[in-house]
Amino acid sequence: MSAICLYFQVHQPYRIKKYRVFDIGNDHNYFDSPDGSRLSNKDVLQKVARKSYLPTNQVILELLKKHPEFKVAYSLSGVVMEQLEEYAPDALASFQELVATGRVELLSETYYHSLSYIFSKDEFKAQVKLHSQMIKRLFKKIPKVFRNTELIYKNELGQDLEAMGYEGILAEGADHVLEWRSPNFIYKPMGTQNIGLMLKNYRLSDDIAFRFSNPGWTEFPLTAPKFARWVSAFNGSGDIINLFMDYETFGEHQWEDTGIFEFLRHLPQELLRHRDNYFVTPSQALKKLPKVAELNFPNFVSWADVERDISAWLGNSMQDDAAAKLYALESAVLKSRDQKLISDWRRLTTSDHFYYMCTKWFSDGDVHKYFNPYDSPYEAFIAYANVLQDVKLRLEKLHKTK
Repeated sequence: MSAICLYFQVHQPYRIKKYRVFDIGNDHNYFDSPDGSRLSNKDVLQKVARKSYLPTNQVILELLKKHPEFKVAYSLSGVVMEQLEEYAPDALASFQELVATGRVELLSETYYHSLSYIFSKDEFKAQVKLHSQMIKRLFKKIPKVFRNTELIYKNELGQDLEAMGYEGILAEGADHVLEWRSPNFIYKPMGTQNIGLMLKNYRLSDDIAFRFSNPGWTEFPLTAPKFARWVSAFNGSGDIINLFMDYETFGEHQWEDTGIFEFLRHLPQELLRHRDNYFVTPSQALKKLPKVAELNFPNFVSWADVERDISAWLGNSMQDDAAAKLYALESAVLKSRDQKLISDWRRLTTSDHFYYMCTKWFSDGDVHKYFNPYDSPYEAFIAYANVLQDVKLRLEKLHKTK
């Protein structure tokens, strides 16, 4: 028998506007362009809600009503929940309606979709706590399974999450870690006792997320019956198929006219035609299925690009300099107790800012260009560096007034 776990990441950052050197010391509004020179965060969020979140949630709700066996899981970053609440309350309500069915699980993550675990465990724990509080306020749920930003994971994170009381964590089924092993089982993180490790089947997931509308792909067009056959072929050679992807896959990365919504609408029915297939949420999978072995992730692994490492966010001189200067301000910012300053600083921890500074070639295609407000990584770095300089000036001013 094969369990099928569908998990979707829902995230939109607060993008930094074209913040110029002349703005330093004069403008503390970092995240929107009042001159209308580019799409505001409100514009982007409402566009994504209209094209992706609302129509996809409607399809998922239809599927939950039609198929009592169907289940799904989401992780919504804290910053996307903030924006949904302010800019698209109808989309937030549609997520709440899904969760109210009792067959949708919400996962935990860092509130600001940050790289904080790499730089500051204290800040990491603070952001996880803030995220759990937001989930409890909006959805009346307490997440027990964790999904780190961009599926970034290594052994130590599994150990820390077990100490924090989590039952499981999601990670990438990276070939260089698995070697001869299959991602289609639940594993135990190295050095832990009870927490479970669920691995993304990236080949099947990326067939939908990246290749679905590519006419040059040898399997184009991808249909629900064809995909269901691929999944069912693992029956007898695995316990679970984890299909993890960005929610914007539906309607934004893959536009409506590609047929992506019809594919999703027919997928559960086709998967359930095989009598051994069944759907689970991550928590259900962790309770039902055994941990087959201990798995060693000595270095950070993510779900990004062919390397499956953290080089999309860190590694070039701009990214490393920006991250070092950002976290060098952590102690002073938190000690200031200035809630606006703390909020601004934490919004700067969001991983997207470092992603926009990436200079390497992306083999996964144009999906990486979505929602990037900058013409080049150098422009992204300049705006970010200018903002950090303004944050330092605000700190100095606060210090002088005390």
